[in-house]
Amino acid sequence: QVRLAESGGGLVQSGGSLRLSCAYSGFTLNYYALAWFRQAPGKEREGVACISSDDRSTYYTNSVRGRFTIAADNAKSTLYLQMDNLKPEDTAVYYCATDPPSCNNWGDFGHWGQGTQVTVYS
Repeated sequence: QVRLAESGGGLVQSGGSLRLSCAYSGFTLNYYALAWFRQAPGKEREGVACISSDDRSTYYTNSVRGRFTIAADNAKSTLYLQMDNLKPEDTAVYYCATDPPSCNNWGDFGHWGQGTQVTVYS
């Protein structure tokens, strides 16, 4: 059974850093891409970062590129999102997800964790 569990969220001052973790089981990065999404209050869920299973290429949405880094350690079955230079607009519930082998389409992700809250204050 596919399971994903996010952790590492919290309250952080703008300009600060936070690292999210996602422990996963029931699949391997050898066959499935992994991604981070977020959902701010009143907003649609947004794809943030993705790492592909085929060549480990990464993708970032424009608003986080240069500030966030996605990485996966398949030996530890853990996905990470390093978030630097955080801004108040980064405040959201962050989710890890999997399902497709590539990062071509955010809509292909169908397995989700429960999410972890990130709040950035000025």
